[in-house]
Amino acid sequence: MGMFVNSGNGAFQVALNSEIYVDKTGLLKYTNKVMNTLQGYICNSRPRRFGKSITADMLTAYYSKGCDSEDMFSGLEISESSGFREHLNKYDVIHLDIQWCMEPAGGPERVVSYITEKTIGELREYYPEELRVSVNSLSEAMSRINTATGIKFIVIIDEWDVLIRDEAANKKVQEEYIGFLRGMFKGTEPTKYIRLAYLTGILPIKREKTQSALNNFDEFTMLEATSLAPYVGFTEEEVKSLCNKYNRDFEKVKKWYDGYLLEDYQIYNPKAVVSTLLKGKFRSYWSETGSYEAIVPLINMNFDGLKTAMIEMLSGTSVKVNTATFKNDIVSFASKDDVLTYLIHLGYLAYNQKDQTAFIPNEEIRQELTIATESTKWNELISFQRESEKLLNDTLDMNCEAVACDIEKIHADYVSAIQYNNENSLSSVLSIAYLSAVQYYFKPIREFPTGRGFTDFVFIPKPEYKSYYPAIVAELKWNKNVQTALKQIKDRKYPDSIANYTGEILLVGISYDKNSKEHQCMIEKYKKE
Repeated sequence: MGMFVNSGNGAFQVALNSEIYVDKTGLLKYTNKVMNTLQGYICNSRPRRFGKSITADMLTAYYSKGCDSEDMFSGLEISESSGFREHLNKYDVIHLDIQWCMEPAGGPERVVSYITEKTIGELREYYPEELRVSVNSLSEAMSRINTATGIKFIVIIDEWDVLIRDEAANKKVQEEYIGFLRGMFKGTEPTKYIRLAYLTGILPIKREKTQSALNNFDEFTMLEATSLAPYVGFTEEEVKSLCNKYNRDFEKVKKWYDGYLLEDYQIYNPKAVVSTLLKGKFRSYWSETGSYEAIVPLINMNFDGLKTAMIEMLSGTSVKVNTATFKNDIVSFASKDDVLTYLIHLGYLAYNQKDQTAFIPNEEIRQELTIATESTKWNELISFQRESEKLLNDTLDMNCEAVACDIEKIHADYVSAIQYNNENSLSSVLSIAYLSAVQYYFKPIREFPTGRGFTDFVFIPKPEYKSYYPAIVAELKWNKNVQTALKQIKDRKYPDSIANYTGEILLVGISYDKNSKEHQCMIEKYKKE
């Protein structure tokens, strides 16, 4: 058993020993299926705190012949698979953690030579006859062993992209590392000695410099996870089960940590869910493994529409994004779409593949991005916040005339970005108008499908503010009188999302004339029957 070659199952045992472990061994059924095929080259990228290393440790514990893991996996999902024992601890596994290697190597410039030297040394202990001659590359060592014995390897690389991300401006390091990857995986020869390759990191592969080195890999990303979606984070059913076990409010957990849409799954942040279940505190755990300061330079870039898009998303709406323009080059961003796509890969934004839109996934991330945007001191944000604070206070005071004037001003100021009477315009105006509510309220809920010429939102106060702030049901219409807007809310009874809400509810109807753009407002307290 070595450090890199045929390492043991101790790292995965630590995960199993933890108070909360969610079984993700179903992934092994997929890797077993694609092993020794052209689909056996996998790059599964996801944000920090989404269990990348635990997955890499699981694969090593299952496949490595340097340990005996039958008891470890016997009660898990993979044990019910017909091929469970066929692949269990049967293979030579090379497991590399590029992030970890940087320190013992003596810096990024030494990582490739360090890995090569150490791994070949360990392979020579297993195959002394096959590696009697001097070998200077890891790919050659594996090729020689395969030629002599027919043995194929499983290669697992954790944090595969750390040198691509952190050393993006270091041309020498980049070229050496890309050459290392190319030798390991590209061409006909690697198909002879690679049984399965699994790379995991934050960024996808498709980048101009790495494309030629790794274009034979199947990619699974935060944009398109396909069949691996349920193994990216915690699914909704898994979180419900955990909430029942730990007697936590599932709906509250959902508001704080849900929001990543991958195929047909609602995916939750594993680290945040585990932390709140064990500690009982609903807050942002993001800063424990990353800082908002890292994204301030990104959201402060001077691209047309970027600041407006961030303000829209902070207020609870989604924005269109063209993810195809992003070339995985984090040195030279070319547009707001590049920045937004990068933020999706980092986990600060979520992506709706069907609508091709980006949005802030949950309350945890909204808090982090709010801090980040406020630290930039944008004039646009400061202006919207000031106007929004006045609107919220006027709404709570039921000052209808003031609310109408506030909405009219915000609508006029915001119209340069979108069409005045467009459905999306109405939605964005209303959500941005109540931007300051994010401090006291959860992300606004779009309760009803949009009809022609109106939009509505439901604002639910956070539990700590429930005694001081009412729930708000707001509807904005055009070319209808304000009484119609308010009646439309009443005719629906109260929205499903606040059916069990016991606090005060305000109904806010707003209407404006399409030609004169004059706004009117009516506000009533709602009494449940």
